[in-house]
Amino acid sequence: MKVAVSGAMGRLGSAIAHGISKAGDMQLSGAYAPGYVGKSLAGVWVEDEIENVDAQILVECAYPVVVMENLKKWHARGMRVVVGTSGFTEDRIAKLKSFWGNDDPGCLIVPNFSIGAVLMMRFAEIASPYFDSAEIIERHEEKKPDAPSGTALATAMRMGKKRSSAKLEDNTEVIKGARGGLVSGIRVHSLRMKGLLSDQEVAFSNNGENFSIHHSSTSYESFVNGALLAIRYVTEFKGVQIGLDSALDFDTKNS
Repeated sequence: MKVAVSGAMGRLGSAIAHGISKAGDMQLSGAYAPGYVGKSLAGVWVEDEIENVDAQILVECAYPVVVMENLKKWHARGMRVVVGTSGFTEDRIAKLKSFWGNDDPGCLIVPNFSIGAVLMMRFAEIASPYFDSAEIIERHEEKKPDAPSGTALATAMRMGKKRSSAKLEDNTEVIKGARGGLVSGIRVHSLRMKGLLSDQEVAFSNNGENFSIHHSSTSYESFVNGALLAIRYVTEFKGVQIGLDSALDFDTKNS
């Protein structure tokens, strides 16, 4: 498979590009990163024009502010796309589906490429209807460009769909925002701190018991295996899909 990476000079894009270059069933055929033309990455030259990118599948890791325009261009070229960019709310997903049809080549939105993070989201969804209180605390590096993280957004949306109602305490905030933001009836708290990469806890409680699910990535290498799995899976469907769950199920059935 000929695969290119957009946002290739970022830490996530660079890690995935190197992973693709080492995969036996893939060829890193392009790297797109405006402002870096003339540089090389994992044996390929970096391009700053979308028209120069030669690939069947594109892994999109660009910043949230430009990702939608990029996706329109990849869509116009008929490419299959794996989206690793964060910040895909329900509104943004709806906007994507407004131009990416059900019969178009596959587009897989992946809030987090880490296999552990995918399992964390699945377990949180399963647990959600059984606890009266549920909140998310996500911790990321100081310079992360969006809050909440895409993983926290996806986790909250999945949990919210499983809950009968938003069981939230009626608290008065002395300082607005102290109780976190609301996503699908779930409170989300975003911490941005030096020395962190990606860390999320989903905290549950009932009277008399506490339960939490915690996942932490300490290196960008943690995202590579999931990205390769997503690339292989995006050839198997049409239209837009969310998350790596279906890819994990597909991989299990075919292993």
